[in-house]
Amino acid sequence: MAKRDYYEVLGVQRNVDKADLRKAYRKLAMKHHPDRNPDDEDAVEHFKEAQEAYSVLNDEKKRSAYDQFGHAATGPGARGPAGFDGDVGDIFGDIFGDIFGGRGGRGGARQQQQRGSDLRFAMELNLEEAVSGITREIRIPTLGGCKKCNGSGAQDGEKTSCTTCGGVGQVRMQQGIFSVQQTCPACKGVGQVIKNPCSACHGQGRIRETKTLSVKIPSGVDTGDRIRLAGEGEAGMAGAPAGDLYVEVRVKAHRLFERDGDDLYCEVPIQFTTAAVGGELEIPTLNGQVKLKIPAETQTGRLFRLRGKGVKSVRSHRQGDLMCKVVIETPVRLSKEQKSLLKQFQTSFDTSKTDHNPKSSSWLGGVREFFDRMTS
Repeated sequence: MAKRDYYEVLGVQRNVDKADLRKAYRKLAMKHHPDRNPDDEDAVEHFKEAQEAYSVLNDEKKRSAYDQFGHAATGPGARGPAGFDGDVGDIFGDIFGDIFGGRGGRGGARQQQQRGSDLRFAMELNLEEAVSGITREIRIPTLGGCKKCNGSGAQDGEKTSCTTCGGVGQVRMQQGIFSVQQTCPACKGVGQVIKNPCSACHGQGRIRETKTLSVKIPSGVDTGDRIRLAGEGEAGMAGAPAGDLYVEVRVKAHRLFERDGDDLYCEVPIQFTTAAVGGELEIPTLNGQVKLKIPAETQTGRLFRLRGKGVKSVRSHRQGDLMCKVVIETPVRLSKEQKSLLKQFQTSFDTSKTDHNPKSSSWLGGVREFFDRMTS
């Protein structure tokens, strides 16, 4: 059966560059790989065909010869299918190394030591602590470096090169024409083994412990903020670097204030007489008390802004405001005399005028219009 043109096989133009050539090959290889298409002979043939085409066109000398002489330039005379002068596993591992655990293409470099796991600690603060900042000690159960072997995992501190992988951390598995790189099962990719494990940590290089840390929480933090303590997480295996510790802030609900970003909100109950004729109130803030002037004829729900009495942002250092919402409180448990005075006060209003209760008059007018439309 005549071979197809290599450019046609990969679906590329003859002037394709190496980057686009690689993308085209990767796409076809992923599609037709035998592991993804078990018992599909056509997929195997397409995979081999794409691999053969890529091995030629990716080599400048072979590509130049192929462009001049076609398939005659890639006939018998070199190793591998259709003159492929190289190891199938090199290209296969280079493109699919992330799937099969390889950390590199050609040769298989030793894996880097895996750092320890990161840890999280939830710290609960009240609003005052979050706004002003605080330094607090915390106790963290973790895996720390073994002091007996200094984290190496070896009783005598000595490690030898792994004989299974020759110290490179990877082994090559041959399956027919395919050669696949995998992490060495003997040394777990490190490239070294311990002949005399530490008696304290049993060769792990770390032991369980509880450590005490002093954590400085900056002023202005809020729920969801995290403080990263580099290197305070779990120790890595056999001397590998430690992970990090993330302290997550949770601010408890406050009795008086509700926080929204850098601003604080609070409700201020006032007597209806104060709302009617005006007055002055003492308002609590996080920095002490301030006076708030209530003008006459204040309606319930009105917001008063006290600038600079909120929270100073931990990021922008902007000072937020305190928003006071006044709520007119109806008096309760009145005496007979108080009730009598209120009735006298009520009868003093001229019901034919709307000057004293504009909102009530407007609402009643709307009610009348509504019923008029319903009955018309």
